Amino acid sequence: MRYKLTIFMPLLNSTIMRLNEITTMVEDKSQLTPENEILIKEIFKEINENGERYDVDEIESWFENEGSWKNKDVRTRIVNISHYSQAKFEQTNKFRIVDDSCGDGDSCSCGH
Repeated sequence: MRYKLTIFMPLLNSTIMRLNEITTMVEDKSQLTPENEILIKEIFKEINENGERYDVDEIESWFENEGSWKNKDVRTRIVNISHYSQAKFEQTNKFRIVDDSCGDGDSCSCGH
């Protein structure tokens, strides 16, 4: 029998503050405007750049429980933005970490 280990990462207070910022700045929570989406994308980008990690399921749960986000399609859109932003950041960050230079200007590790 196989078991799956699920680790839930609670949201950091600083992340919750940013989610509250989204809630405050989006006036009509029944639909997102293009401006709202730009704002939300920027906030999640900043969260990721600041090194804050979050579980997308926790983001979804927070917006469901917050109370003012009644429209499921809008909540789903925000969660999708958070997931895309996190995946994009992680993918970009992977390429920044890798350094295969030899220190002498040669980018080949074969010794030539």
